[in-house]
Amino acid sequence: MTPELIVEYASVFAIVILVLALLITVYRVVVGPTLPDRVIALDMLVGIVIGFIAVIALRTGYTLYIDIAIALGLVGFLATVAFARFVLARGRVGEGEAVQPGLTPAKAGASAPAAKAAKKSKPAKTPAAIGKEAK
Repeated sequence: MTPELIVEYASVFAIVILVLALLITVYRVVVGPTLPDRVIALDMLVGIVIGFIAVIALRTGYTLYIDIAIALGLVGFLATVAFARFVLARGRVGEGEAVQPGLTPAKAGASAPAAKAAKKSKPAKTPAAIGKEAK
């Protein structure tokens, strides 16, 4: 068995495994069920594409593909960090817990202390209201 034949068999096996991983990951991106699941699946897709690029680089012998894979890895990492910051800024809203626009915390099912605090708080006085009280 020659080294070229071993590389050929190994690359075909790697492509089959990568295609299976790609299909499973695309299913996770489509189905979800939550936004963090989709973000992690998109990051996984970047890793799978890097694997495809590495196998193609090995089969063709072009080392330029490795540079492309490294650049894609850096961009994929930055995209994942950006999505993670978006999810963090958005808050922890899971399935069935979405707050509809226009609802106060008391109406949206907040805890009892939060609802009492929302009822007790008085609206801030505007400068016009302060001026009317002084007269």
